[in-house]
Amino acid sequence: MRKKLRDREERRSRFRGTFARTGTKPGWRGYPEQTLLLQHIVEIESGQSVTDHLWFNLTKGFRAVAPLAEGDVIEFDARVKAYRKGYWGHNDIRAIENPPRWDYKLSHPTKISKVRN
Repeated sequence: MRKKLRDREERRSRFRGTFARTGTKPGWRGYPEQTLLLQHIVEIESGQSVTDHLWFNLTKGFRAVAPLAEGDVIEFDARVKAYRKGYWGHNDIRAIENPPRWDYKLSHPTKISKVRN
């Protein structure tokens, strides 16, 4: 669990992260959606590291600062949100293998800018 993000739940702040790479995930009806990985994410106001990595959908805002190369530093505003993780169904074996839990993410990134290469 990202405990440092839990303490900031529902608060909107400015963050900075280092672009690592792109990827894909299965989206609506199985169509692949592009994603990007940011590492070493820091809240700018406090200067405190909040998490080692987060995956984001490759949204219009992130495309606007493209092309991104490994090591590019990105700044953005985002709100801390809780999300369900693991298996939440009724199959006890699957629930033991991947127990249900809550984790935290940065949601709805806006004002995205590339700070440096």
